[in-house]
Formats: sequence, structure tokens, C-alpha cells
Amino acid sequence: MFNIDEIYTISSFLSLCNKTIENKIPTCWLQGEISNLVRSASGHWYFSLKDSKTQVRCALFRLNQRHIKFDPENGMEVLVQAAPTLYEVRSYFQLIIQHLEPVGVGNLNLAFEQLKNKLASEGLFDNAHKKPLPNTINTIGVISSSTGAVIRDIIKVLNHRYPFADILLFDSIAQGQGSVQKLTNALNAADQSGKCDVIIIARGGGSLEDLWAFNEEVLARAIFKARTPIISAIGHETDTTIADFVADIRAPTPSAAAILVVPDRLELLTNTDKLYTQLHRSYQQTLHDYQSGLNQLKLRIPSPNRQIAFFSQKLDHTNINLNSHAKSILTLNNAKLISLFSALKQHSPIETIKHSKVLNQVSFTQLKDKIKQIINTNNNALHLANEKLQKIITTLTDKQKTTLSIQANSLHHLSPLNTLSRGFSITTNAKNQVLSSTTNIKTNQTITTQLADGKLYSKIEKIEKN
Repeated sequence: MFNIDEIYTISSFLSLCNKTIENKIPTCWLQGEISNLVRSASGHWYFSLKDSKTQVRCALFRLNQRHIKFDPENGMEVLVQAAPTLYEVRSYFQLIIQHLEPVGVGNLNLAFEQLKNKLASEGLFDNAHKKPLPNTINTIGVISSSTGAVIRDIIKVLNHRYPFADILLFDSIAQGQGSVQKLTNALNAADQSGKCDVIIIARGGGSLEDLWAFNEEVLARAIFKARTPIISAIGHETDTTIADFVADIRAPTPSAAAILVVPDRLELLTNTDKLYTQLHRSYQQTLHDYQSGLNQLKLRIPSPNRQIAFFSQKLDHTNINLNSHAKSILTLNNAKLISLFSALKQHSPIETIKHSKVLNQVSFTQLKDKIKQIINTNNNALHLANEKLQKIITTLTDKQKTTLSIQANSLHHLSPLNTLSRGFSITTNAKNQVLSSTTNIKTNQTITTQLADGKLYSKIEKIEKN
């Protein structure tokens, strides 16, 4: 006979089995392939882990997912740290997953590749979306830590190459908890301020974990949506982040970004000198060409004396022809008159002769007026052409003078001496090094202050830091 105390209910028996499994079987590492992956609305993941012969049910609760950066998929080979248990409600054996990582590749590396492929398929890396740098840089926004060496390196390079641009620092942290959100907020603030011509996102070198904030999707999408051109300068030259692919331009280092964003002032001055020389030569050549053209026009325009002589000669020929024609007419008329006189003796020829004389006089007067009109027309045309030529010469000369004045004013604005004349000064130590910080000078040392009209030599008595 059996003992009544040895009879278990189903739930009691399953609870006993569960306690035995949990107490006797330790947490262990297993390797297998994910299948039947289900992501529940509560955030928990349920899947089977299998090999070539069998499979076991697994549960990965939401709180244990916080260190998983990649996205598990069916068919993926993984390594899990799990504790065995018996799910008493359904009476089946399962594993509670505490840690999950891919086999053959690191957790962060896989997450990096997955996000990279995702954003690339959406077109965030396409060159068609890359914004070019503006030709003129007045204000540079820098997203970095205010206490790090990166911002100091950028300021040093910018002051050396192009001290005319303003630098706006949007302070942030580059790693650790909350760094992604702070970097994104700083980027949005810089972009929406409307003050920055270009924005540099900068950080020093580090491991993949140290640089992970720049591999987050939220920061990548913020860079893509920014209206201001973005330059990424993250880590060393060998370091690559998602932010580098989305940014408009990638610089290998923060210092390289500073060099890339602004021109060299010495190179600008050299180019300005070259442009001034080319402008002067072009002006001289243009003036020479116009002078040559003017000389050619002068040769083509006949002188008034030659015109008068030409028309006088033409008038003489016309007068000769007129006289000859008049004589012919007179001869013909005389012949007709004689014929008429002979035929019409009863009529007096006096009126006919008078009428013919009047017609001849009128024709002679009209001819003289026509000749005078031609001479006056040509004289007026010659005067108008001379006035038009003088106006063209004056206009071209004034235009070249104006262009030369504009270039001279531009050179004056770029002159370092002009900057000093507005009240700025340059302070150097005994080694002739420019002082940009109180850490580069000590008390009792001598400093030199360069003003627009001379130098001041001083001795440091006291140093106060902000």
C-alpha cells in the first residue's frame, strides 16, 4: 500500500522539479542557432536554441537586453549564458537567457554593421545628400567637451591659419551614459541657432566602446537632417564611426578638420597679391587695347579739312557739269527759240525767254542749297561721332578706376595692421610666442604687446585665472 503523504498534486510536483533543476544545474554557456524568434509586446524575446540534433526553448527578458547592441535574427549562431528552469504553467523546460552575443564577431561590431547597412539602404550615406562647404566661413560651431584637448587643438589651428573666424563651442560629453542625447541636443542647438556656417563634431581617439556614442542611430539621423554642413572629426585616422558616413565631410583628426574648414591666411595674402598683379596687368592690357582701338578709329575717321576738300572738289565737278548742262540747255533753248521765232513771228519771244531764265535761276539755287545741306549733315555726323567716342573712353576709364578702388579696399580689410588699428593687440612672451592662455606665462616674466603704432614691454606681477 502507498503512503497518503507521498501523493503530490500536479503543481506541487512541478514546483519540486523546478527547484531541483534550479538548485542542481548551474548557470552555463551554450552555443546554438536561433529559430522561431518572437518579440512580444511586453518587450521580452522568446526563441528556440538548436543544434543538429535537438532544441530548447529560451526566454530573454527585457531587462537583460540593455547590453545587447545588435539585432538577433533567425538562423544566427549565438553564444548564451543561461540558467535552466521549468515553466510550471505550461510544464515545459526552458532557459532564462542572461547574456547573448554573436559567434565569430563582437556584440558592438555586429551592431555597427547592422546599423551601417540599414542607414546605407535608406540613402543616408549617398553623396547626393552631402552639402558642400560655403566659400566664406565667418563662424564655426564646434561640438566637443570644453575641458578636453580637442577644442584647444582646434582653436590653436584656427588662430594660426585663419584668425578672422569666430568659434562657438557647444559643450557636450563624448562618452558614457547620456552622451548620445547630449551630443544630439548640442548638434540641434548649433544647427537651429543659424549662427554657424559649418559645424565640427570632434572627439579624441579611443576604443570602439569609447566611440560608441557616435555609432548611435539617433545621432546619425540628426546629422542627416541638419541644414548646416557637418564635418566629423572623431578619433584617429584609423577610427571609423557611423557619424563619419552620414556627415558631409570626414576629417581624419580634429586638427585636420580645422585645417580643412578654413583657408590659410598666408595663402590668401599670396593669392591676393597674385590677383592684384593679374588685375593690374589686365587693366594695362585693356587700356592698351582700347587705346589701339581708338587710334584705329581715328585713322578711319576722315579729318574735317579732308572732308571739306572732298566736297569742294565734288562741288567743282558738279558746277562744271552744271555749267556744261546749262550751256547745253541754253544752246537747245536758243535753237528752239530761233525755230519758234521763225515759226511764230507774230508772237513775241520775250516772255518765253524770261520764263526760261527764271527756271534756270531756280534750278541753280536748289542745287546750291542741296550742296550746303550735304556739307552740314556730314559735319553734324562727324561731331556726334567724336562726342560718342569721348563718352566711351570716359566710361571705361571710370569703370577701371572703380574696380581698382574696390580691390584696394578689400586688401585693406584683410590687412593684419588694420585689425590692430581697431583696438586689438598681440601679446608674446620672451620667446616671441603668442600668448593665448595664462598657463603659458609666469610672474616676473617679460611680455611684449604689439599695438597698431608700436610695442609695449611689460613685466608680469600677478596672474588671475577665470
